[in-house]
Amino acid sequence: MGLYLGIDFGTSGARAVVIDQQGSIQHQARYPFAMSSDSNLARDWQVALFSLLEHIPRNVRQEIQAIAIDGTSSTVLLCDPVGNPVSTPLLYNDGRGAIVLDKLKSVAPPNHTVLSATSSLAKLLWMAQQPDFTQARYFLHQADWLAFLLHGQLGISDYHNALKLGYDVEVLEYPEWLEKLQIPIHLPKIIAPGTPVAEISPEIAVKFCFPKNCLICAGTTDSIAAFIASGAKLPGEGVTSLGSTLALKLLSRTRVEDARYGIYSHRLGDLWLTGGASNTGGAVLRQFFTDAELERFSREIDGTKASDLDYYPLLKAGDRFPINDPNLPPRLEPRPDHPVEFLHGLLESIARIEARGYELLQQLGTDKLSCVYTAGGGAANDTWTEIRKRYLQVPVVRPLHAEAAYGSAILAMRGIRE
Repeated sequence: MGLYLGIDFGTSGARAVVIDQQGSIQHQARYPFAMSSDSNLARDWQVALFSLLEHIPRNVRQEIQAIAIDGTSSTVLLCDPVGNPVSTPLLYNDGRGAIVLDKLKSVAPPNHTVLSATSSLAKLLWMAQQPDFTQARYFLHQADWLAFLLHGQLGISDYHNALKLGYDVEVLEYPEWLEKLQIPIHLPKIIAPGTPVAEISPEIAVKFCFPKNCLICAGTTDSIAAFIASGAKLPGEGVTSLGSTLALKLLSRTRVEDARYGIYSHRLGDLWLTGGASNTGGAVLRQFFTDAELERFSREIDGTKASDLDYYPLLKAGDRFPINDPNLPPRLEPRPDHPVEFLHGLLESIARIEARGYELLQQLGTDKLSCVYTAGGGAANDTWTEIRKRYLQVPVVRPLHAEAAYGSAILAMRGIRE
């Protein structure tokens, strides 16, 4: 029996899903991230990856034909010639690249995706100014480096992860303006997501009892993996990932890019996956409520009625979409005494940001929104779904498969079948 493994590295943890050729789940595993210092990030990722592999039963591992990994978009790191990280990875929402935006604006086209403080290219230019940059030879995204740990090939990425590095996903090459920056480092070789990169390294195959011809495929980003998992495939269908952050993706026949609003388009077959990601989301909710409180208080909210509270829920200053402002302050006042009222205001405010995101995409030329699939932990909150329906004015449905890891498993299966 041929099996396929998808691994998702999100913001709160890592997950693994093994599927068979019919798409049925054969095994699942989860590894929550513990709080640790940023300097240990890469080590923590490696521990999480190998722990997930160990958790898969040996008889299942022995049947896995292909593996694909997704990671958070614009989470990046520098590596030395043998793949060791030379500095602390920068996470998806790290905005220190703001200091190089003037330089980028002088080179990149107006309103390009890279013109954001959190873009991969902005992070790379910031890294290039640091003393340890002289030790670096490769610039990789999170998913690239994790896949390297399995196949041993350095300097390979996919065009989903590379979009915010400036890679032109329409003509499938690095643009001339990017080459003019003359960054003294190996930019990744870019291939299509799901493309087999190499067989699993002999050491990993032996250690974890994988077939020696198991293929490691190019990965994708976590929100695109969630979109693939949802089963959405028609123009006008959207997927909202309600995890630690809020990510929107709308399938469209028209490509839309506008860095003023943090909007970008990924290539997905013959269509475009247009969207953006906000720093609001579940991480803000967990700052104030436990999971048990979220469940209990949500049941006390009437989702058909509007809250009078108008928040912009953020953990810290700065958002990317639908407002792209690294200095945007959180708005969490006034805070009512009753926690149910406070939660109602937070859920409603995040739903308002989601609706504004989809409205903006359509204003800029995408297909009209027809329905929204919901991925992530927030998909299980029925009260939140009721509130979101009120704002979105289209059907809001929970897909059969909401885990990004399932989407990566589908990507691995497609990669070796095509």
